[in-house]
Amino acid sequence: MSEKELVMELIQKQNGVITSSEAAAAGINNKTLQRMQKSGEIERIEHGMYMDPNLMEDEYLLTQYRCRKGIFSHETALYFHDLTDRTPLQFMLTIPSGYNTRLLKEKEKYKFFYIAEKIHAVGMISMETPFGHQVYVYDKERTICDCLKKKDQLNTDLVNEAIKRYFNTPGADYAKLLKYAEVFNIKDLVRKYMEVLT
Repeated sequence: MSEKELVMELIQKQNGVITSSEAAAAGINNKTLQRMQKSGEIERIEHGMYMDPNLMEDEYLLTQYRCRKGIFSHETALYFHDLTDRTPLQFMLTIPSGYNTRLLKEKEKYKFFYIAEKIHAVGMISMETPFGHQVYVYDKERTICDCLKKKDQLNTDLVNEAIKRYFNTPGADYAKLLKYAEVFNIKDLVRKYMEVLT
């Protein structure tokens, strides 16, 4: 199998995307990627990231590639968990305090929330984007806590609707929700919602 064929096989296996580090790990020379890009066989979407030109760009994957420590949260996480029907107008991500990303400049496209490094990964899971790629998102319970804590910075109607949906979902993990609520100092607030909605 030629390097070119190997690139195409890897791209197919990975839903249309390959990074130069993945290619290098498979023994593919970077020059092969550059030549394939020049000939239009693959498209460079970001430094060190290539995709099949016949596919649509996955903004979720691209965002996380550009902001390695970003975890999809708040309204974007609600969308991933089917707790809202609204497609996010803005990607919301949580990053560790002090972490700098060049995406911060694009305020209309991204909204960032900061949190202490030691609790940044609490509730982090891997989920599939609408394009079939894996990205990091907070689980439902962490997302509910985040939305309640930052409700004044979010779409109130959307958050209220999502919380109602969560409490009506079979398999909602109230023990985990309360455990997170304690970590994020909102136990009383969460209890109040639970009393009203359960």
